Amino acid sequence: MHAFENLKQQFLRPADEFTPIPFWFWNDKLSRGEIVQQIRDFHAKEVSGFVLHPRMGLPREMPYLSDPFMEMIEVALSEAEKLGMKVILYDEGMYPSGSACGMVVKENGAYASRGLELREYPCQNQFVRLPISLQQGESLVSIQAVRKLSESQIEADSAVVLFCEGSVVEFAPPKQGDWSVLVFVDTPSRGTIRGVHPGQDDGEPDAPLAADLLNRDAVQSFMRFTHERYYEKFSDYFGTTIIAMFTDEPDLLGRGHVPGLKPWTSFFLSDYVADGGDERDLPALWLDAGEQTGAIRNRFAGAIRRRLNQTYYKPLADWCEEHGIGLTGHPAGSYDIGLLSHFHIPGQDIVWRYIAPEENKALTGVHSTMGKCSSDSARHRNKRRNANECFGVCGVEGGWSLSADNMKWYLDWLFVRGVNLIIPHAFYYSIRGERRNERPPDVGPNNGWWPEYAKFSRYMKRMSWLMTDSLNSAKVAVLVGESFLPWRIVKPLYESQIEFNYLEEQLLNDCCEISNGTIQIAGYCYEAILIERGYQLSRSSWQRLKKFVEEGGCIIELTAKDVNSPDIGQWQVGQETEVPALLTGLIGSDYEIKPAASTIRISRIKKQGRLFYVIVNEGETAFQGKLRMNQGGLIEYWRPWTGACDAAIGEQAADHLAVPISVERRECLIIAVDTSRPQQQGRKQPVRKQKAILDLSQGWRVIKGPWKGELAALCSWTEWEGLSNFSGTIVYETTFEIEEPSQIPLWRLDLGDVYEIARLSVNGKEAGVQFWKPYVFEMGQYLRLGTNVLHVSVTNSLANRYDRKSLLSGLVGPIRLCGFRVDGMERKDRSD
Repeated sequence: MHAFENLKQQFLRPADEFTPIPFWFWNDKLSRGEIVQQIRDFHAKEVSGFVLHPRMGLPREMPYLSDPFMEMIEVALSEAEKLGMKVILYDEGMYPSGSACGMVVKENGAYASRGLELREYPCQNQFVRLPISLQQGESLVSIQAVRKLSESQIEADSAVVLFCEGSVVEFAPPKQGDWSVLVFVDTPSRGTIRGVHPGQDDGEPDAPLAADLLNRDAVQSFMRFTHERYYEKFSDYFGTTIIAMFTDEPDLLGRGHVPGLKPWTSFFLSDYVADGGDERDLPALWLDAGEQTGAIRNRFAGAIRRRLNQTYYKPLADWCEEHGIGLTGHPAGSYDIGLLSHFHIPGQDIVWRYIAPEENKALTGVHSTMGKCSSDSARHRNKRRNANECFGVCGVEGGWSLSADNMKWYLDWLFVRGVNLIIPHAFYYSIRGERRNERPPDVGPNNGWWPEYAKFSRYMKRMSWLMTDSLNSAKVAVLVGESFLPWRIVKPLYESQIEFNYLEEQLLNDCCEISNGTIQIAGYCYEAILIERGYQLSRSSWQRLKKFVEEGGCIIELTAKDVNSPDIGQWQVGQETEVPALLTGLIGSDYEIKPAASTIRISRIKKQGRLFYVIVNEGETAFQGKLRMNQGGLIEYWRPWTGACDAAIGEQAADHLAVPISVERRECLIIAVDTSRPQQQGRKQPVRKQKAILDLSQGWRVIKGPWKGELAALCSWTEWEGLSNFSGTIVYETTFEIEEPSQIPLWRLDLGDVYEIARLSVNGKEAGVQFWKPYVFEMGQYLRLGTNVLHVSVTNSLANRYDRKSLLSGLVGPIRLCGFRVDGMERKDRSD
């Protein structure tokens, strides 16, 4: 088999390695039979893995990590092994990670999370003698006096370090002004995590205390309770069925902590000073100290991150590697690329609809960077996979309102940015009682799309396969910090289909090679560097960039007023919208789309020597145009949702090849190019000319549902009496006449507006299912001369039942049957 054909077969039938691996919420009384049945149901829907996630709702009689609990884990692992499925263990009960559901602190109270507290004592311009009182578990870090310019501002460099004699400190202001004595205290944060048993949620009396993740001994205790416990019981599964351990957004202060604290751990001041800080920096963590404030806070945050990497992430990663599995999961921040360095499978999470199709949330704000955060961390550190825990509380109206339409949009958003392991949040073991409303919805077995979930599994596998063991074609790198990923400067790049990768400043200094005007790392070769907030870059970074420019490299810096960066010959722009044209003029472009479209995203992937243009429509209207590329060859359209693969014929010009493309709303299209073989010769792409339209909006009746009968007009069934909160399936029927259907070769039925899942049968034959607009079905092979019968089964959102919503539901239309004549080569769709 030719290599290109072999790749196509891998695309059509990707290995189970590329399966979605959903969170599986264990949130109720567990039984062996139910665990086995649910795993088999996953497997039947082509879901070949899961994350075992202990969750709120586990009964008290089955304590977390107890023998009865571990017996249920054994049941799940055994069944997964039989079916060839993979399991990721979750390291906490429930989240954020690091406390073993409170067992770390119960064993040793000194391991509770800690914070640095500021206590202020105004003294105006008078001598003061202050007693210093500390509670049990607290310790004094520093006492300083500062001159106040306002309630929130201090005079720069006015801090005076004071010393406590006994339990009293004295201070006489050295000059006129309003002075305050600041006492910095290392104190328990009193933060908690969300536990797994009743009474252990936020604010409840038994909420488990969070552990001090900056304390090496506390983290070792956490690993002993969890990691070692799992390995002791299930070592035979490690590295085979068990492939990774998931750590979930560790929180240094814990949830619901004492307000106003900064992350801290005992004796951290000496570490901070050794890391380049100064004891007199502490006031600026709370108060404005002038121009130096930002730098001080960044320095402190950097010291905390480095400490967390050394005390938490690295030990976890080392343990996982030593035991034959990988570390995966994600840090707390969408921008925390520096905290991903030790992950074997770096990750992030789409939650709370921070990213969404509306309000330009796809491209603006710190959360819009998270897709590239995990994928570019993996790219530059030679890690095959990167993950996203997605869909959690992402319904447009909260609760159960997440639609299949939106789920597909999120998947495309992730894939085109390079994410290649999908962790759906979540499949629920139980939706009994209040469990149904704990971070909903269930995006698997308890939702309306579950009977058709194999389609989603297949799609996720195909796209994950394509984005694994491949390189994108980015010639542009955007320089980023440990916790700063610019979104303003990259927004116009997305809108102009200019591919880029985020490059960490630390990697620029430690791992990149500068050669012939390029910056090279992990197989990537960057001809241009983009910079936002250049004033934050270190001197060593500017020196490296200067060498890059001297050798012919290109740098574009987005500058702010009154902020100066070293002049090393970079281009400077005042508006991010200026970047695409300048960039294209400097380094050229390998491809472009015509006409311009700001909602189209393109990632050009090279895999096993072949090129793949991944084209995603993030907008609400279809795109039709041409992809102009500078490399030709044998070209095909690959459609990852249906599995259809069709020949494409490009128009050859002197300096490019133009390939017609049509990308529907919620569609991902792949242009596959085999540059080793010539383009197919043949007719141009088919041109469809509409020849007939039948309006089928009238004459419908309901034949199955809570109400049956003739419909005067199509409308949302929430307008029908008694169905304002109905969730379920209703079946509609109509008949129509058609003469000589074979005279028109292509018939399409457009159902117009449907809420939300539509299954069509024509004359008793299944014609397909659609989950989002456009609800268009190919009809030619099902039509017959004379009377035809249509059945449309519509399943609406569960939000109407579970959240007492009245979201639009059912078949609304207008409905049109359109006939086309096709001039040229006819494309035949193949349903999966």
